[in-house]
Amino acid sequence: MKQTHRDFLATLQQFIPEERLITDPLRTLAYGTDASFYRLIPQIVVRAESENDIAKIVTLANQHQIPVTFRAAGTSLSGQAITDSVLIQLGDGWKGYKINKDATQISLQPGVIGGQANSYLAPFNKKIGPDPASINAAMIGGIAANNASGMCCGTAQNSYRTLKSMKLILADGTQLDTGNLHSINRFKLSHKALLDSLDALGQQTRANKVLHERILHKYRLKNTTGYALNSLVDYTDPIDMLQHLMIGSEGTLGFMSEITYRTVDEHPNKASALIFFNSVRTTCDAVAILKKTPVSAVELMDRAGLRSVEDKPGMPDFMRELGEDAAALLVETRAADPADLATQVETIKASLAGLTTTRPIEFTTKPEEYAKYWAIRKGLFPAVGAIRLTGTTVIIEDVAFPVEQLADAVHDLHQLFKKWHYNEALIFGHALEGNLHFVFTQAFDTQEEIDRYDGLMEDVANMVVGTYDGSLKAEHGTGRNMAPFVELEWGKDAYQLMWELKELLDPNAILNPGVVLNRNSHVHLENLKPLPAADPLVDKCIECGFCEPTCPSRDLTLTPRQRIVIWREIARLEAEASGPKADPERLAELRKEYQYQGTETCAACGLCSTTCPVGINTGDLTRSIRSQNNEKHTKLAQWLADHYGTLAKASRVTFAAADMTHGLIGTQAMTAITGTARKLSGGRIQQWTPSMPTGAPKIKAPANAANALATTGSSAAPKVVYLPSCASRTMGPARGDSDQTSLADKTEALLRKAGFEVIYPAAMDNLCCGMPFQSKGMFAAADSKSAEIEKVLLEITENGTLPVYSDTSPCSLLLKDKLDSRIKLYDTVDFIDEFLLDRLIFTATSEPVALHITCSATRMGQADKLKRIMSACSTQVVIPDQITCCGFAGDKGFSTPELNASALRTLKGAVHECTAGYSTSRTCEIGLSHHSGIDYKSIIYLVDRCTQPIMSKTASTEENNRIQTQKS
Repeated sequence: MKQTHRDFLATLQQFIPEERLITDPLRTLAYGTDASFYRLIPQIVVRAESENDIAKIVTLANQHQIPVTFRAAGTSLSGQAITDSVLIQLGDGWKGYKINKDATQISLQPGVIGGQANSYLAPFNKKIGPDPASINAAMIGGIAANNASGMCCGTAQNSYRTLKSMKLILADGTQLDTGNLHSINRFKLSHKALLDSLDALGQQTRANKVLHERILHKYRLKNTTGYALNSLVDYTDPIDMLQHLMIGSEGTLGFMSEITYRTVDEHPNKASALIFFNSVRTTCDAVAILKKTPVSAVELMDRAGLRSVEDKPGMPDFMRELGEDAAALLVETRAADPADLATQVETIKASLAGLTTTRPIEFTTKPEEYAKYWAIRKGLFPAVGAIRLTGTTVIIEDVAFPVEQLADAVHDLHQLFKKWHYNEALIFGHALEGNLHFVFTQAFDTQEEIDRYDGLMEDVANMVVGTYDGSLKAEHGTGRNMAPFVELEWGKDAYQLMWELKELLDPNAILNPGVVLNRNSHVHLENLKPLPAADPLVDKCIECGFCEPTCPSRDLTLTPRQRIVIWREIARLEAEASGPKADPERLAELRKEYQYQGTETCAACGLCSTTCPVGINTGDLTRSIRSQNNEKHTKLAQWLADHYGTLAKASRVTFAAADMTHGLIGTQAMTAITGTARKLSGGRIQQWTPSMPTGAPKIKAPANAANALATTGSSAAPKVVYLPSCASRTMGPARGDSDQTSLADKTEALLRKAGFEVIYPAAMDNLCCGMPFQSKGMFAAADSKSAEIEKVLLEITENGTLPVYSDTSPCSLLLKDKLDSRIKLYDTVDFIDEFLLDRLIFTATSEPVALHITCSATRMGQADKLKRIMSACSTQVVIPDQITCCGFAGDKGFSTPELNASALRTLKGAVHECTAGYSTSRTCEIGLSHHSGIDYKSIIYLVDRCTQPIMSKTASTEENNRIQTQKS
C-alpha cells in the first residue's frame, strides 16, 4: 500500500470501525470486481453506513488528494465501479424507502434493489420508471448514477425524467436535500459561488444556439454518453441543474444518498406477441409503425439472436427454418382493464396489416405463455455467454440510432462483425427507441485480440457518430469503455463544457477519476480483466453479479460472483507457479483465506443458480472443494452412512440430553457454559441456542413395508407413503414451543384428517436422502444413501403406484434429482397444494404470521404455491423482503452460526408484529426462531390448526351438505 493510502487509512480508523475497513488481498480483489471486462484492485475498501460516513470520507479524501469510487451492486458493464484507490461500498444502512399517500412518489436510498422498489409499489399498481434488465440485482444508486433505462422505460420514464428530488453529498462533504427548502437556503449561502457558476454555464449554453441545438438533438435518442448537458437547457434554477447533472454522472460529481422518484403506472393487464419477419428491413419498418401505436415495449432480435435460442426447450420448431435475413419483434401492450387491452391489441395488429409476417400475429394474455416469449429475449445475452470459449469474456455494447434509420444501422453493424470476424455476434434491443445491444465474445490474452477489439470499437464509433449521429452509450453509462470517444460524439464545445462541470464540482478530481471523461485515448484497452479457466462448474460465469442478492453470505464474506473471482485468481496463480510471474506468497495467502471466506461460509444452497443468466450453481464448486478437502474422511463417511440408524438414535439422545440439562440449569447458564465450551474448542463444539430442538419421540410405525400394506390394503381411503426426514425423526419442537407435538405426529394426523391412509417405510431410522453427506462433498456416501432410499420406496410404493410424501424441502429437492422417475415424490408444499386444498375446509386466521420460503422451495418453484397455502390460512402473511436463504444450511447454523446470524440480521425487525412463523425445513426453523424472537414451525402446524375435514363418517347427510356448501 502506498504511504498516502496508509496515512488515509490511519485517519479513517479514527471514525470507521476496523471491521468496515478492508485491506487484505482476497477481499479487495473480490469486492473490487464489477460486471465489466476491466479489473482494478482497490487498496482500501470502506463500508459506509450513513451520510455522515460518506461526508467525512470524501472530506478526508479531498485533504489527502486520494481518489474514491462509490460502489452499489457493481452490475455496471463499462468499468465505472472499479478503482485502484479507495472503494466506498454501501453497507446495510442504505435500504430505506418511503412511499407517499397516493403512491405517486417513492423515496429510495441507494442500497435498495430496483426490483425491491417495484415490489413495494406493486400493491398500488405503480413502479419506478427505470427498468434495466439487471433490475433484480442493480441498486437504485447505480440505476440513477448510470441513468439506466430498459425495455419499457424509453426516455420519458428514466431517472432524469422522473426525478422529483434527491439528497446528495458533494466532493467537499457538503450535504444538500433538494426536497427541503431549509437545506436549499443553507446551501445557497454556503455555495453561492458554485451556484452562480452553474447559472452562468446554463445561460451561456442556452445562448449558444449551435450548442443548445446540439444538446436537444443528442437527447432525442437514449443517451448516457458524457454528462447530462440537457440539465443546462431544460432548467434555469441551478439547484435543478445540479440534481439533474448527478443523474448519469457515475459518481464523478457527487454521491446521491436518496432519490425521490415520481412513480409510473404498472397496468395489471398485459398482452404479448412474438412477430417474425422475413427481413431485417421489414422488421425495422414495423418498428416505425408500432411507435405510433399503444405499445409499451418492442424488442428486436436478429437472426443470429434467434438462432442462439432456437434449440432451447419450448421454442417453436419453425424458428429453425427461418431465413438468414429473418428477424423478430417481441411486442407488449398494457392497459388498466381487459377491454382497453383488447382494443389496443386490435389496433396494433391492424397497424401491421400492410406488412408481410412469416406467421400470423397472435397476442397472448396468459402469463405462462408470454413468459416464454420474454424468456427468448432474456436468453440472448446468456446464450452467448454459455457457448463462449473458456478464457474469453462476453461484451455487450449499447448504441442508439434514429428509428427511421434502424434497418441501415443493423446492416452496417452486421458488416462490421464480418470485417472483424465476430461471427458469433448477435443484435437485440429496445427497438422503439432505436436502442440496440450487440453481444460478442472476446479474448484479451494476445495483442492481436486486443487490436481486433480496438479496430471494431473504432469502426463502431465512427459509424454510429459519423453516419447516423447516434449515441455510443444509450443506457449502460460511459464508464472507462467509452470515455475516449465522448468528444467524438459530442464535439469540442460540448466536451469542454463537460470538463468545466467536472472541475467546478470536483476541483481536486477525487471522485471516480478517469470515468466518463478521460484524456487517455487508450483507457478502454487497459486494465483488461483476465478470465482464466478455474473449474468447468463455473468457467461460464460472466461476473455479472445477478446472483448476489440471493446469497446468504453476501454481507458476511463472499458472494457467488466473488467466490468465482477468487477461485479464478487462485487458478491463475497456480498456472504461473513455475514461471517468471510466480507469486507463491499471494497464492498461499489466498488459499488460506479462501477456506473460511469461500468454503466454510458458503451455504451451498444453490439460490445463485436461480438468478444466474447461465445457470451456475456456485454451491457445486463449494461441494467439489469440500470433497477434495475431505478425501481422507471417505471411509468414515461411508461407515456413518452404513450405520445411520445408530447415528440418528445418538442424535435423538443428544437433543434430549441437552434439553434436560437446559431444563435443570436454565437458559442463561446453558448459554454461558456452551458458549465457553465452543470458544475453548476453537469452534469444534457446535453452537447451542434456546431455539434448539428437543429429542423427537420415536415414530410408532409398522415393522416393515409388507405389514404396512397388509394393514391398509382393505381400506378404501387413498394411501400415501410418508417419508419423514432424519431431521423430523430426531428433532422435536423447542422447549418453549406452544405446540409440543412432533412434526411426524402432526403430519400423520393432518393426512388422516384429509382422509389418507398413512404408510411408513420399514427401518426408517437408517434412511437418509444423503444431504448431510452431499453438502460436505462426501458424494459416494450420499449416493449410497439415496440409492438405499430409492430401493425401499420402489418396493413400498409398488414401483411408484403410491405417492410419497416428503416433509422437509431440502431433502425433497435432493431426492427429486436422485430417485427413479417412477417414484412420485411430493414435497410438503406440492402435496398440500395438489391433494389437501380440496380435502379440507380452511378457515383463515386474522393473526399476522411470517413465512420463510426456503432456498429449496424456491429452487423447486414452489413460492407461488406456498403463498397460496399460507393465504388460505391467514389474512396477514408477512414475507420479509431482504431474507433469501436463512444460512442455516443443514448444520452450518451450529458449526458456523455467524452465517445464519448474518443472513437473518434483518429478520427480527421485519416480523416483530407476527405471532408465529412457518417454513418447510426443521433445521431452518431453528435459526429462524432464534433470530426472529418468534417460534417458527412447519406450515403443517398452521394448516392443521386452520382446517377441518370436509367429510366425516359420523356426520349426518345434512351436515355433510352444509360443509360442502361452505367449501364451495
